[in-house]
Amino acid sequence: MDHRASPGEVSSKDPNLSPLIKVGDLVAPKAPTDIASARLQEGVLTDLVVRLAYTNARLSTDWVQKQLHLSLLLAQDALDSVCREGLVEETMRVSDTRSHYRITDRGRDYAARLMEVCGYIGPAPISLESYTAMLRWQFANAMPVRPEHIVSALSGMVISSKVAQFAGLAVSSGRSLFVYGPPGNGKSSLGRMIRASYPDDYWVPYAISVGDSIIRLYDPHVHNRIEIPSEQADAIDQRWIRIKRPLVIVGGELTLDLLDLIYIPSQRIYEAPPHLKANGGVFLVDDFGRERVSPEQLLNRFITPMEYQIDYFTLRTGQKILVPLRHVLIIATNLSLETVTDPAFLRRMGYRVYLGAPTPEQYVKIFRNYAQQQGAAAAPEVLEQLLERYRSENRELRACEPRDLIERSRDICRFQGKSLELTSKVLDLAWMGYFGTEQPKRREKQDSGKEGTTDGRTEHQAGKANS
Repeated sequence: MDHRASPGEVSSKDPNLSPLIKVGDLVAPKAPTDIASARLQEGVLTDLVVRLAYTNARLSTDWVQKQLHLSLLLAQDALDSVCREGLVEETMRVSDTRSHYRITDRGRDYAARLMEVCGYIGPAPISLESYTAMLRWQFANAMPVRPEHIVSALSGMVISSKVAQFAGLAVSSGRSLFVYGPPGNGKSSLGRMIRASYPDDYWVPYAISVGDSIIRLYDPHVHNRIEIPSEQADAIDQRWIRIKRPLVIVGGELTLDLLDLIYIPSQRIYEAPPHLKANGGVFLVDDFGRERVSPEQLLNRFITPMEYQIDYFTLRTGQKILVPLRHVLIIATNLSLETVTDPAFLRRMGYRVYLGAPTPEQYVKIFRNYAQQQGAAAAPEVLEQLLERYRSENRELRACEPRDLIERSRDICRFQGKSLELTSKVLDLAWMGYFGTEQPKRREKQDSGKEGTTDGRTEHQAGKANS
């Protein structure tokens, strides 16, 4: 992506959408230069400056700009405003746009009252209206997901073309995907890898403002930041951050409370729930049916976001807010459909995919691919012996087991002080350690040697005793 071209304005008809500029191929929110153009409710930005001043004995324009992710002109405008109110005073002016400040006694008293309501200190927020407008603009102008993107994203999996097609349809349409089948056949892997099919990146704010309340949205644990060249940073609103399309995974820890705003009493702010952090990307509910709440309760919670691509959240005051949701909801389960869902819910799912046992040919391909990644190879006769062992034990093939057997083979070779070898001997020991069963031929030989005697001797030994 070329960021070197000079910025240019991008027009939009949405009155709540912040001005956009084009920097090369990148369309970005334009940096506001005064309080009015920041599009925040009155007092939100200046109160944030006072709380910041409350925590530091001295502050400067440059430091405020950096801490709150503001343009230099906006930082100066906010500081001038709190100075006029007598909350902060200027101690030294360096230039027309740079000064040093300290909080006044009046400002200290005011900040103490502010901290009782909201203790947020960090990058300046975006209003809920601006966030909603930016979401809708991004959804409408996102690059389409094409078949070649799906093929590339899922190239590490050995699956049928139909499975890949339905997964691609879910991502390209923004609909949900229900993945089911026996364990160990790639349901979770499909959910994780499909995120890479998005051909573009995404803007999210650090935080959202709803009146006096702050919702922290950006999470470095789930959002992968895209660095913007520093020479272009001044033109872009630094309250927004460019990220790769997010992937958020939840499992057995999921409860209904985690799907609403999470209030943090110590800071008196809200943390965005996981599916809101997944906006614009993939929200994977793994091991569905094993959560601490019933599947019916979770399914009922997901119905509104799935059907209308919106969700409602509740503040402690009782106020409800509406936010657009446009992520791909992927529900993966290895339980029977009758156990975890009903026909009415399945009808609302966008697409359904069954991931069953791999064919012998697919199993061999998975084995060879993973072995190659680990710098090893297995002879064809070794793989045939492995498949024969599955047949002799009447054991169903699983897509995860080539990896698991190779990893245990690595453990064995490392323990013996040698590089990875995928021989029959090594894989036999790996099989015993993984499945807990001995080699069938060995047991048959032992059993046949005991036939015809009652004291455990072989037929040859018995014959010599009788002669």
